[in-house]
Amino acid sequence: MGLLDGKKILVTGVLTEDSIAFAVARLAQLEGAELLLTGADRGMSLTERMARRLPRPTDVLELDVTNPEHPRIVAAAIAERFGRLDGILHSIGYAPDPCIGRGMLEAGWPDVATAVEISAYSLKVLASAFLPLLEAADGASIVGLDFDSTVAWPGYDWMGVAKAAFESLTRYLARDLGPKAIRVNLVAAGPIRTVAARAIPGFEHFEEVWADRAPLGWDVIRDREAVAKACVALLSDWFPMTTGEIIHVDGGCHAVGA
Repeated sequence: MGLLDGKKILVTGVLTEDSIAFAVARLAQLEGAELLLTGADRGMSLTERMARRLPRPTDVLELDVTNPEHPRIVAAAIAERFGRLDGILHSIGYAPDPCIGRGMLEAGWPDVATAVEISAYSLKVLASAFLPLLEAADGASIVGLDFDSTVAWPGYDWMGVAKAAFESLTRYLARDLGPKAIRVNLVAAGPIRTVAARAIPGFEHFEEVWADRAPLGWDVIRDREAVAKACVALLSDWFPMTTGEIIHVDGGCHAVGA
Protein backbone atom coordinates (compact mmCIF):
# COMPACT_ATOMS: atom_id res chain seq x y z
CA MET A 1 0.00 0.00 0.00
CA GLY A 2 1.43 3.37 -1.04
CA LEU A 3 1.42 6.55 1.03
CA LEU A 4 -0.79 8.28 -1.54
CA ASP A 5 -3.10 5.45 -2.59
CA GLY A 6 -6.31 6.96 -3.93
CA LYS A 7 -5.09 10.55 -3.56
CA LYS A 8 -5.77 13.13 -6.27
CA ILE A 9 -2.74 15.39 -6.56
CA LEU A 10 -1.98 18.48 -8.65
CA VAL A 11 1.70 19.15 -9.36
CA THR A 12 2.90 22.48 -10.75
CA GLY A 13 6.31 23.42 -12.09
CA VAL A 14 7.49 20.25 -13.86
CA LEU A 15 9.87 21.41 -16.59
CA THR A 16 12.71 18.90 -16.80
CA GLU A 17 13.71 15.58 -15.28
CA ASP A 18 16.15 17.55 -13.11
CA SER A 19 13.35 19.51 -11.44
CA ILE A 20 12.29 18.74 -7.90
CA ALA A 21 8.67 18.85 -9.08
CA PHE A 22 9.34 15.98 -11.50
CA ALA A 23 10.89 13.93 -8.69
CA VAL A 24 7.80 14.60 -6.55
CA ALA A 25 5.41 13.71 -9.38
CA ARG A 26 7.27 10.48 -10.11
CA LEU A 27 7.38 9.39 -6.46
CA ALA A 28 3.77 10.40 -5.88
CA GLN A 29 2.69 8.09 -8.69
CA LEU A 30 4.82 5.27 -7.34
CA GLU A 31 3.08 5.81 -3.98
CA GLY A 32 -0.35 5.44 -5.61
CA ALA A 33 -1.47 8.98 -6.45
CA GLU A 34 -3.49 10.04 -9.46
CA LEU A 35 -1.84 13.13 -10.94
CA LEU A 36 -2.51 16.14 -13.06
CA LEU A 37 0.30 18.53 -14.01
CA THR A 38 0.18 22.19 -14.93
CA GLY A 39 2.36 24.20 -17.28
CA ALA A 40 2.43 27.72 -18.64
CA ASP A 41 3.47 29.69 -21.69
CA ARG A 42 6.64 28.44 -23.37
CA GLY A 43 7.07 25.82 -20.67
CA MET A 44 3.91 23.94 -21.67
CA SER A 45 5.69 21.81 -24.26
CA LEU A 46 8.40 20.91 -21.73
CA THR A 47 5.82 19.92 -19.13
CA GLU A 48 3.93 17.83 -21.67
CA ARG A 49 7.16 16.05 -22.59
CA MET A 50 7.91 15.33 -18.93
CA ALA A 51 4.35 14.11 -18.37
CA ARG A 52 5.02 11.36 -20.91
CA ARG A 53 8.13 10.28 -18.99
CA LEU A 54 6.35 9.59 -15.73
CA PRO A 55 5.68 5.97 -14.73
CA ARG A 56 2.10 6.60 -15.89
CA PRO A 57 1.75 9.39 -18.49
CA THR A 58 -0.64 12.07 -17.31
CA ASP A 59 -2.43 15.14 -18.65
CA VAL A 60 -1.18 18.72 -18.44
CA LEU A 61 -3.45 21.70 -17.85
CA GLU A 62 -2.42 25.24 -18.76
CA LEU A 63 -2.09 27.42 -15.67
CA ASP A 64 -0.54 30.88 -15.78
CA VAL A 65 -0.94 32.21 -12.24
CA THR A 66 -0.89 35.81 -13.53
CA ASN A 67 -3.92 35.16 -15.75
CA PRO A 68 -7.14 35.54 -13.71
CA GLU A 69 -9.04 33.16 -15.99
CA HIS A 70 -6.64 30.21 -15.84
CA PRO A 71 -7.16 29.15 -12.20
CA ARG A 72 -10.93 29.09 -12.67
CA ILE A 73 -10.63 27.06 -15.88
CA VAL A 74 -8.22 24.59 -14.26
CA ALA A 75 -10.44 24.26 -11.18
CA ALA A 76 -13.41 23.41 -13.39
CA ALA A 77 -11.37 20.81 -15.30
CA ILE A 78 -10.20 19.19 -12.06
CA ALA A 79 -13.73 19.18 -10.66
CA GLU A 80 -14.92 17.33 -13.75
CA ARG A 81 -11.98 14.90 -13.69
CA PHE A 82 -11.45 14.23 -9.98
CA GLY A 83 -14.24 15.93 -8.03
CA ARG A 84 -11.76 16.88 -5.32
CA LEU A 85 -8.09 17.59 -4.64
CA ASP A 86 -6.23 15.84 -1.83
CA GLY A 87 -3.03 17.74 -2.41
CA ILE A 88 -1.20 20.44 -4.36
CA LEU A 89 2.52 20.85 -4.92
CA HIS A 90 3.41 24.52 -5.44
CA SER A 91 6.62 24.70 -7.45
CA ILE A 92 6.22 28.08 -9.12
CA GLY A 93 8.85 30.79 -9.10
CA TYR A 94 10.24 33.47 -11.37
CA ALA A 95 12.12 36.75 -11.08
CA PRO A 96 13.11 39.05 -13.97
CA ASP A 97 16.83 39.45 -14.63
CA PRO A 98 17.28 42.73 -12.70
CA CYS A 99 16.06 40.96 -9.54
CA ILE A 100 18.79 38.32 -9.39
CA GLY A 101 22.56 38.73 -9.22
CA ARG A 102 22.62 42.53 -9.33
CA GLY A 103 22.16 43.44 -5.69
CA MET A 104 19.09 45.13 -4.27
CA LEU A 105 19.33 48.63 -5.74
CA GLU A 106 18.90 48.12 -9.48
CA ALA A 107 15.50 46.43 -9.80
CA GLY A 108 12.46 48.67 -10.08
CA TRP A 109 9.05 47.95 -8.64
CA PRO A 110 7.54 46.42 -11.82
CA ASP A 111 10.24 43.70 -11.82
CA VAL A 112 10.03 43.19 -8.06
CA ALA A 113 6.23 43.02 -8.27
CA THR A 114 6.50 40.31 -10.92
CA ALA A 115 8.86 38.28 -8.73
CA VAL A 116 6.59 38.56 -5.69
CA GLU A 117 3.39 37.88 -7.64
CA ILE A 118 4.66 34.73 -9.32
CA SER A 119 6.87 33.37 -6.54
CA ALA A 120 4.75 34.18 -3.46
CA TYR A 121 1.26 35.51 -4.19
CA SER A 122 0.65 32.55 -6.52
CA LEU A 123 0.31 30.34 -3.42
CA LYS A 124 -2.76 32.36 -2.44
CA VAL A 125 -4.04 32.15 -6.03
CA LEU A 126 -3.93 28.35 -5.94
CA ALA A 127 -5.45 28.14 -2.47
CA SER A 128 -8.34 30.42 -3.43
CA ALA A 129 -9.07 28.88 -6.83
CA PHE A 130 -8.99 25.29 -5.61
CA LEU A 131 -10.54 25.79 -2.18
CA PRO A 132 -13.83 23.96 -2.93
CA LEU A 133 -11.86 21.01 -4.34
CA LEU A 134 -9.60 20.91 -1.28
CA GLU A 135 -12.57 21.14 1.08
CA ALA A 136 -14.15 18.18 -0.72
CA ALA A 137 -11.23 15.98 0.36
CA ASP A 138 -11.00 14.30 3.74
CA GLY A 139 -8.18 16.54 4.90
CA ALA A 140 -6.07 18.14 2.15
CA SER A 141 -2.46 19.29 1.95
CA ILE A 142 -0.72 22.13 0.13
CA VAL A 143 3.06 21.78 -0.05
CA GLY A 144 5.37 24.48 -1.42
CA LEU A 145 9.03 24.29 -2.41
CA ASP A 146 11.15 26.83 -0.56
CA PHE A 147 14.73 28.02 -0.17
CA ASP A 148 15.52 29.21 3.35
CA SER A 149 15.11 33.00 3.48
CA THR A 150 16.30 33.60 7.05
CA VAL A 151 19.65 34.87 5.75
CA ALA A 152 20.82 36.84 2.70
CA TRP A 153 22.31 34.56 0.04
CA PRO A 154 24.83 35.63 -2.61
CA GLY A 155 23.08 36.51 -5.87
CA TYR A 156 19.59 35.55 -4.68
CA ASP A 157 18.59 39.16 -4.02
CA TRP A 158 14.89 39.94 -4.64
CA MET A 159 14.04 36.27 -5.02
CA GLY A 160 15.11 35.92 -1.39
CA VAL A 161 12.64 38.67 -0.49
CA ALA A 162 9.93 36.89 -2.47
CA LYS A 163 10.70 33.66 -0.63
CA ALA A 164 10.44 35.47 2.71
CA ALA A 165 6.96 36.62 1.65
CA PHE A 166 6.21 33.06 0.57
CA GLU A 167 7.14 31.73 4.00
CA SER A 168 5.06 34.36 5.80
CA LEU A 169 2.07 33.73 3.52
CA THR A 170 2.29 30.02 4.33
CA ARG A 171 1.79 30.75 8.01
CA TYR A 172 -1.21 32.98 7.38
CA LEU A 173 -2.80 30.49 4.99
CA ALA A 174 -2.21 27.75 7.56
CA ARG A 175 -4.14 29.91 10.05
CA ASP A 176 -7.04 30.54 7.67
CA LEU A 177 -7.29 27.09 6.10
CA GLY A 178 -6.71 24.97 9.19
CA PRO A 179 -10.37 25.14 10.27
CA LYS A 180 -11.22 23.74 6.83
CA ALA A 181 -8.92 20.73 7.46
CA ILE A 182 -6.37 21.98 4.90
CA ARG A 183 -2.70 21.91 5.85
CA VAL A 184 -0.14 24.30 4.33
CA ASN A 185 3.57 23.53 4.68
CA LEU A 186 6.87 24.20 2.95
CA VAL A 187 9.92 22.08 2.22
CA ALA A 188 13.11 24.16 2.28
CA ALA A 189 15.51 22.26 0.06
CA GLY A 190 19.23 22.55 -0.15
CA PRO A 191 20.60 23.66 -3.53
CA ILE A 192 19.60 21.32 -6.34
CA ARG A 193 21.07 21.62 -9.84
CA THR A 194 17.97 22.61 -11.79
CA VAL A 195 17.17 25.05 -14.61
CA ALA A 196 16.04 27.62 -12.03
CA ALA A 197 19.22 27.19 -9.99
CA ARG A 198 21.43 27.71 -13.02
CA ALA A 199 19.82 31.13 -13.48
CA ILE A 200 21.32 32.26 -10.16
CA PRO A 201 24.76 33.85 -10.65
CA GLY A 202 27.39 32.05 -8.59
CA PHE A 203 25.24 28.98 -7.95
CA GLU A 204 28.36 26.82 -7.96
CA HIS A 205 29.41 28.60 -4.74
CA PHE A 206 26.27 27.22 -3.05
CA GLU A 207 27.27 23.71 -4.09
CA GLU A 208 30.76 23.97 -2.59
CA VAL A 209 29.69 25.58 0.68
CA TRP A 210 26.72 23.25 1.24
CA ALA A 211 28.73 20.06 0.79
CA ASP A 212 31.26 21.29 3.35
CA ARG A 213 28.83 22.59 5.98
CA ALA A 214 25.94 20.13 5.94
CA PRO A 215 26.41 17.56 8.74
CA LEU A 216 24.77 14.87 6.59
CA GLY A 217 26.51 16.03 3.44
CA TRP A 218 24.72 17.22 0.34
CA ASP A 219 24.63 16.18 -3.30
CA VAL A 220 23.11 18.75 -5.68
CA ILE A 221 21.89 16.00 -8.00
CA ARG A 222 21.03 12.88 -6.00
CA ASP A 223 19.43 14.62 -3.01
CA ARG A 224 16.44 15.84 -5.00
CA GLU A 225 14.99 12.42 -4.14
CA ALA A 226 15.26 13.22 -0.44
CA VAL A 227 13.34 16.44 -1.06
CA ALA A 228 10.69 14.53 -3.02
CA LYS A 229 10.24 12.06 -0.16
CA ALA A 230 9.57 14.90 2.29
CA CYS A 231 7.02 16.45 -0.08
CA VAL A 232 5.22 13.16 -0.60
CA ALA A 233 5.14 12.55 3.15
CA LEU A 234 3.56 15.97 3.71
CA LEU A 235 1.03 15.32 0.94
CA SER A 236 0.10 12.04 2.64
CA ASP A 237 -1.89 11.44 5.82
CA TRP A 238 1.28 10.94 7.86
CA PHE A 239 1.45 14.59 9.01
CA PRO A 240 -2.21 15.12 9.99
CA MET A 241 -1.51 17.79 12.64
CA THR A 242 1.35 19.68 11.00
CA THR A 243 0.67 23.00 9.32
CA GLY A 244 2.44 26.34 8.93
CA GLU A 245 5.74 24.46 9.09
CA ILE A 246 8.97 24.70 7.11
CA ILE A 247 10.67 21.31 6.85
CA HIS A 248 14.36 21.65 6.00
CA VAL A 249 15.75 18.98 3.69
CA ASP A 250 19.25 20.36 3.31
CA GLY A 251 21.57 17.91 5.03
CA GLY A 252 21.30 20.00 8.20
CA CYS A 253 23.14 23.01 6.76
CA HIS A 254 20.58 25.46 8.18
CA ALA A 255 21.35 24.32 11.71
CA VAL A 256 25.10 24.97 11.83
CA GLY A 257 27.31 28.04 11.67
CA ALA A 258 30.38 28.63 9.54
